[in-house]
Formats: sequence, C-alpha cells, structure tokens
Amino acid sequence: MSGIQQVGVIGGGLMGSGIIEVAARAGLDVIGIEVNDDAAKAAAQRVEASLRKAESRGKIESAEVDAVLGRVRFETDLQTLADRDLVVEAASEDEQIKLELFRTLGQVLDKDDAILASNTSSIPIVKLGAVSGRAGHVMGVHFFNPAPVMQLVELIPSLTTSEQTLDRMRGWVTETLGKKPIDATDRAGFVVNSLLVPYLLSAIRMYEAGYASAADIDRGMVLGCGHPMGPLALSDLIGLDTIKAIGTSMYDEFKEPLYSPPPLLDRMVDAGLLGKKSGQGFYGYEG
Repeated sequence: MSGIQQVGVIGGGLMGSGIIEVAARAGLDVIGIEVNDDAAKAAAQRVEASLRKAESRGKIESAEVDAVLGRVRFETDLQTLADRDLVVEAASEDEQIKLELFRTLGQVLDKDDAILASNTSSIPIVKLGAVSGRAGHVMGVHFFNPAPVMQLVELIPSLTTSEQTLDRMRGWVTETLGKKPIDATDRAGFVVNSLLVPYLLSAIRMYEAGYASAADIDRGMVLGCGHPMGPLALSDLIGLDTIKAIGTSMYDEFKEPLYSPPPLLDRMVDAGLLGKKSGQGFYGYEG
C-alpha cells in the first residue's frame, strides 16, 4: 500500500480540478491550492460541475457527490499543505513558476517521506527535485485530460528519485485511484507527448499553409483514420498555450524542427486565443 491518504493539489484549472476530483472520489482528504480566493472559488465550482455532470449521466449518486465535495477544501496558502502525504503540482506549464513552487514545498512539508509530484508535460523532473532539497521524493505523475475519465497516468522518476517513491506512487495510481500507469524516462514530452505534439504541430502547419480548412483537416483524421477527435479540435481542448510550451521544451532539448511551434501558434497564444478554456481557438466555444 502507498500509505497516501492526505493529498494536496496545486492549481485548480482543467487538469488540477480533475486530479482533485479523482483523489476525492477515491476517498482521500484533498486540499486544492489556488493563487487567490476568486480562483479558489472558480476551482471549487469546476469540481462540483464535473461531479454534477457525472451524476446527471448516472455515473455517481447524489449522496456520493456530497460526500466527495466534503472531502475537498480550497486554500490559498502553501503552508496548509504541511501535513500532506503527497502534493501534486498542476500549475501553469512555466518552468520558473514550478521551480519556485518546489523550492518552497521542500521546506513546507513536515513528513520526511512526503512525496512531491509534478503533472508537467515537459519540464525535467530532475530540476524540480534538485531545488526541493528532497530529490529522492520527487517525481512526475502525468494525468491526461479529462482526468476523471482518462485511465492513463505516466509515471516519471528522475535520476534521483528513490525506488520506494516510485513504488508508492505506482501503488497509489493503481490501487487507490484505479488508473493504469506506464513508465517514462525523464525527457521532454515523456511517451505520449513525444508522439502526439509533433502530430498536432503538423496539423497547425497544414492549416497555416492553407492546405485545408480546420474542419476538413479534423474530419480527415476522424473519418479517414478513426481518431475520436481531429488534431485541431484536440489542440483546442488541451490548450494552445500548453501545446506551445510542450513543443518549445521539446525543441530546446532535442533541436528537432518538428518540435518547434509554428508562427501561427505563437500568434494565437499572444492574442489569448488558447482554445476551449478561453472560448476561442481554431473553433469558437460560446458558453
């Protein structure tokens, strides 16, 4: 058994709120951390809306929704995480923000064996471990969106992660959460994004060059290759800023041109056209 019962999650956006929901539905005591009270309120509403949607589809009973919500509270102070067995960082995909968080968390956690995990898509885990001062207890745990639905979790130990930490996280993911993990090495993109992001960037370049409309590119991959969603719609769902950050990180590490974000993606991110979360990307998302 992992011995993980008290969990903290930093960030209440699409990924963070999903991880909070997954942990609370598994019966764990969860603290969500956000940057201010308004963001914390929005994160709480996001978790409840997801649970109510599951209830409307018959996936969960009303009483269980209330029980899950009762196991979650939101705070704005990292010091409230001191007693946690595990803290999962799901903040913005910005290396400096994550490094500062891990530097602070390394001093905040009271338990010697407490684990610090990052849901990063691309930032080196070894760097996060080094600044935390507890490198043996730091690793990557990469969930996929939407976390309550998607079964896959990538487990990413760094060169300094202990075997005990990896074993505890594998037990937590499989036995407590009921997810299916795969192991990945600590390299930008890990397994899934190393394959997925070049494909998404290629679709953006195709659209940018005027080969076809966004709708036809997506229909081609859905109807011609059996994909459940086209690459441009998937990019909107993931977030264009996240796609750009992952591509940039992979290009910085490997210098492969296929990893480099195309100019159109840069312009869309600069304009705040981030996809579904901003209401506009390659498609519009009103409401």
